[in-house]
Amino acid sequence: MSRLLVSYGAVLIDSDRISREVVEPGTEGLAAIVAAFGPEVLAADGSLDRPRLGALVFADEEHRRTLNGIVHPLVRERSAALQAAAPPGSVVVNDVPLLVENGMQTLYDLVLVVDVSPATQLSRLTGDRGMSEADARARMAAQATREQRLAAADVVIPNDGTREELAARVREVWQSLERRARGEAPERPTAGD
Repeated sequence: MSRLLVSYGAVLIDSDRISREVVEPGTEGLAAIVAAFGPEVLAADGSLDRPRLGALVFADEEHRRTLNGIVHPLVRERSAALQAAAPPGSVVVNDVPLLVENGMQTLYDLVLVVDVSPATQLSRLTGDRGMSEADARARMAAQATREQRLAAADVVIPNDGTREELAARVREVWQSLERRARGEAPERPTAGD
């Protein structure tokens, strides 16, 4: 969805990408992770072994809190800098995968949630991302529930269908955002706006 919004002119702040950048070799973030979890979370080349760290943190709430306490402040700092650097009048899209889990939905003007059924989510994690079913279920269990995500949403974009259906819905949302920016739409558009 983010790529589509960027193609329409949005400025993207991708928290997932930033979270990878702040733990690259030589960064304060990676040093803190190694201090917290030990050198076994490093790959042979000195980079973060993300699958190994993921297995640790998605299986243990305390480990997840420790990791979040390291990475999230660094991501927030970088995101704020990118937001400040956006051209005046830009529509800035913050792609935040763990928005609800971290109680951050109130920090944004509008929350768009891309919604999928649990069955589709499981299928995509195991098929598209190559996770085992057990790892995929552990990751899903560690995230906000579907109901929690939907409750946080100002706009829900269904995504159990085709890419074309998603693209059409995102285009509708973008048009709504443009109308909102021009003062022609409600401040908080509904899913049908």
